[in-house]
Amino acid sequence: MGFDKKYYKEEFENLLKEKNKRKFYIKESNSLFKINRYIKKGTESLELAGYIKNSDKDAKSYWVIIVCYYSMLYMAKAAILTKGYETDDHYATQIALGHLMVPGEIEKEDLELLEQSYKIFEEDYIDYFDDARKESSVSRYSATKVYNERRVKEIFENARKFISKLRIILK
Repeated sequence: MGFDKKYYKEEFENLLKEKNKRKFYIKESNSLFKINRYIKKGTESLELAGYIKNSDKDAKSYWVIIVCYYSMLYMAKAAILTKGYETDDHYATQIALGHLMVPGEIEKEDLELLEQSYKIFEEDYIDYFDDARKESSVSRYSATKVYNERRVKEIFENARKFISKLRIILK
């Protein structure tokens, strides 16, 4: 299934409206002070994942995947805050990221005309986030899942690309 900008917009609007006594999913926010905290946590988490991946052959690969995912989650939360919103749920974060950060065709053309194509957050990054979110959940809650080295490297590399791209955009 390809990226569906309309789906992300509709789901964003639904989650923005949905609230209960204990939780919100997406809300408007002006808590800009959190942006640098999330960037720091995201960057440090990716460094930690690299350390775990490279340190001990007995290190559990699921920890690399979990920490990579959280590095992406923190950076996504920082990016979402720059757009005036905050999320309180992993799925809502993915939806807000897709809606707020992936530009439509007209926005892409404008950025390219202004020679700012480096600010284009491609659909692939949403796929990286979704993949890491799902694998992180499986690795946290499954007693039997074993990851091969190739899969761990793939998720780590996708997290690295994701973090790098958002750091450029958030500068």
